[in-house]
Amino acid sequence: MRVFVNKRIPEIGIHMLEDAGLEVFIPEHESLSHDEWLSYCKSNDVILSVGGEFKYDTDFFNECPNIKAIALYSVGFDHVDIKEANQRNIPIGNTPDVLSKATSDVAFLLMQSVARRASYNFEKVKAGNWGDFDPLHALGQGLYGKTLGIFGLGRIGFEMAKKSKAAFDMNIIYHNRHQNEEAEKELDAKYVSFEELIAQSDVLSIHANFKPEQKELFNRSVFEKMKENAIFINTARGGFQNQKDLYDALAERKIWGAGLDVTNPEPMYKDDPILELSSVCVLPHIGSATIEARNGMAKLAAENLIAFSKGEKMPTCANPEIYS
Repeated sequence: MRVFVNKRIPEIGIHMLEDAGLEVFIPEHESLSHDEWLSYCKSNDVILSVGGEFKYDTDFFNECPNIKAIALYSVGFDHVDIKEANQRNIPIGNTPDVLSKATSDVAFLLMQSVARRASYNFEKVKAGNWGDFDPLHALGQGLYGKTLGIFGLGRIGFEMAKKSKAAFDMNIIYHNRHQNEEAEKELDAKYVSFEELIAQSDVLSIHANFKPEQKELFNRSVFEKMKENAIFINTARGGFQNQKDLYDALAERKIWGAGLDVTNPEPMYKDDPILELSSVCVLPHIGSATIEARNGMAKLAAENLIAFSKGEKMPTCANPEIYS
């Protein structure tokens, strides 16, 4: 069985695949055009997919009827047409849990950075513009006792809520498809409607899996209903936000600030005016960028393909219904 890995991953994953008798192919250069990527997919049996720039849609599956399984090097699977994969009986593996703490760390970091205008003040220092003590300049805001709203209280959202509760004794509210009894019991989290979430949150942090119908859910009409002191955090998918509307809300001081690890589009344009605002911190999608998390993702992705090669169920499968 030939495995196509479109970008290098930590060696632990490659060694696991090879030790299991799978033949691994990694292209010499990783900036593949769509045609190059597609040609490699056509000449292999399964895919270990890194990044979300290529879509696994109906056209892909029609072009590559040879592909029998896909292991994603990610938790999210919004770039995969799950319905189409199900119709072709193709399991789609993903990597939940192993990056929950790392990604929630970044959300927690962004929340604090924005609250205290850390990026803005760091740029001042780098520019030699330390300045004299000014009691009124570039003041931040405290987080103690504030309300944290979680949109999508799953594994990552739970970790973010737990950190915020422990560090700042924040009140936790959340909006989910289903209620999270564990969070309600352990963190005294309160389930609220979407309208209540955006109206009551001092910090609103997105941790949901992205679906096409949620495209730019957070837009002008939503930002206008948020508190003026509200901090908007997104470490999930950039598609959740309308970037221009977010800029306008910040520039017009409809909300306090924004911390983004994902943008719309991604990568964002270097001249995006949002980067000039003092109450914004933007990171280049580094939520899972720790040695431990990336090794864990490589291991889990390899385990999914090894299990498939043995005729077994993938340990973590985004479409487990194909096994029923």
